[in-house]
Order: sequence, then structure tokens, then C-alpha cells
Amino acid sequence: MQAIGNWFQNLYETTGLNFSVLYDAYDWDRYLGGLKMTLFLSVTTILLSLVIGAVGALMQGSPSRLLRLAVNAFVVVFRNTPPLVQIFFFYFGLGTMLPAVETAGMRVPLLSNVQWAIISLSLFAAAFNVEIFRSGIEAVPRTTIEAAEALGYTRLRAYIHIVLPLAIRVCLPALNNNLVNLLKTTTLAYAIAVPETLYAVKQIWSESQNVFEMMIVLLATYGILVGVLVWLMHRWERAMRIPGYGR
Repeated sequence: MQAIGNWFQNLYETTGLNFSVLYDAYDWDRYLGGLKMTLFLSVTTILLSLVIGAVGALMQGSPSRLLRLAVNAFVVVFRNTPPLVQIFFFYFGLGTMLPAVETAGMRVPLLSNVQWAIISLSLFAAAFNVEIFRSGIEAVPRTTIEAAEALGYTRLRAYIHIVLPLAIRVCLPALNNNLVNLLKTTTLAYAIAVPETLYAVKQIWSESQNVFEMMIVLLATYGILVGVLVWLMHRWERAMRIPGYGR
């Protein structure tokens, strides 16, 4: 590692290309901290959006008209408004309406900017996941559901054990696209000062005046993160495939 750092420092001294994160320990720590926050945001929001999406799809098929209307309203609002506006609404709008709490003698907001970013991004992606899961559920043959009911399954148990596992196999390609989009959308958390990768990189290039080099680092970082997520989703897709059923 020391040899790599020395090489990039020599590159800076001879050519002026300043990849400071690769030889300066202080910049490296800031970049690594931003990367960890991006990974935390990505994993948390992906899991939450999947859970909310699956529950929303179940409620969309509920016999209760009120529940169906509530889910449809949620989908319309979060799918048809920009994610940055949603983040601002939660952080600057709802955040100011909640009571503050006292911590170490100081009054601080009930929810931090990181927590608001997680809530906002999860709901944004979940609105699309509801529709994706719904399309998968509609692809499950009605006879399969009737067979489950004939075996004594309740609607909830049939959904969890039979309908949802079969629906996931059908909707994984669309789900893949939405989760990749969600990972890239985590950069919007920068707008409310969440210290993710873009925020950390912006601080570095502001001080070191190496915008071009840090933009290369930023593009490479997200290219690798998205590549890993797509690889994992494709492996999941292959593992879930049933010979003779659907794809």
C-alpha cells in the first residue's frame, strides 16, 4: 500500500495529477468515511424499500377499499414527485414540526439528517417496488392461490409462503433496475449534509483544488458499487430460477 501511495505522490509531483485520497491519510480517511455512509444508506434503504414494497403490494390486493386507496395514494405521491423535493419535505418540513430532545445538555432534533434521508429514500423506492411486486403477483396463476386456499392457508400465509416467493422470481429484473436507481439516488442525501461519498469528495476537492481527479474517483466508486449490486442481483435471479416455471 505504501508503494501505491508513493507512486501517486510521485505522479502528482511530476504531472500535477493530484489523487490525494490515494496517498494522503487525512483525505483517505474522509473518503472512506463517506464510502461507509453510502454503503450504510444503500443497504438500509434497499432492505426497507423491499419490506415496504412487499407489504404495500399485499395491501393493494386487500378486500378493504380504504387500504387499497391508501396504498394507491402513497404510490402516486412518491412516484410522481422528485426525490430531492421529498428529502427537503421530510427534513425541512416535517423535521421542524417534531419536538426536539435534550442530549448532553443540548436540544437536538428528534431525527437526524441521516435518519430523514433513510426514511425519504426508502419511501421513494418503495413506491416503485409496490408496483413491481404487484406485477409479479398478477403473474402467479390463480389456480396456485386456489390450491393454497384449499390446503387451509390463510390469505396472509399464502402470500408469504407461496405467492410472494413465486412473484419475486418474475419481478427480479425490474426490481434490479429500481434498486440500482436507489443506490445512485443516495447521492441526493448530500443536499441535507449527510456525509456520504459525494459530500466527502466535495470537501476534498474544495481544499485540494483537484476537481477533475476527484470526479474520476467518484465515477469509479459508483461504477464499482453499482457493478457489485448488479452482480449480486443476477446471482439471486439465477438462484431463484425454477426450471419449467416462467423464465
